[in-house]
Amino acid sequence: MISVVDICDLCGLDLEQIEAIGEHEHLPDVAAAALAAYLLHMDHGLEKVRDMIVDDITSALAQKRKAHAAQLLMALRHLYEQNPSLHSN
Repeated sequence: MISVVDICDLCGLDLEQIEAIGEHEHLPDVAAAALAAYLLHMDHGLEKVRDMIVDDITSALAQKRKAHAAQLLMALRHLYEQNPSLHSN
C-alpha cells in the first residue's frame, strides 16, 4: 500500500503542498502529487506550484477561512525554504 510518505517522496513536496495543489486543481492527493512531479520537471514549474498555493490562500481569505489560509501560508513558507531559487523570482 502506498503511504503518505511515498506520495511525498514521489514528487519532492510535503503533504501540505500536495494538498494545496489538489485543492487548487480539485484532485485527490495521489493525482496532485503526480501533477506536482510533472510540474517540477518543467521550466517555471516551481513558480506554477507557488502560484497555485497563493491562489488557494487568496480564496481561503475571501471565504473568511483564516485558519486554512494560515495553514496554506505555512505550506508556501516551506516551499520557499526548500527552494531558495524562488526568492529571486
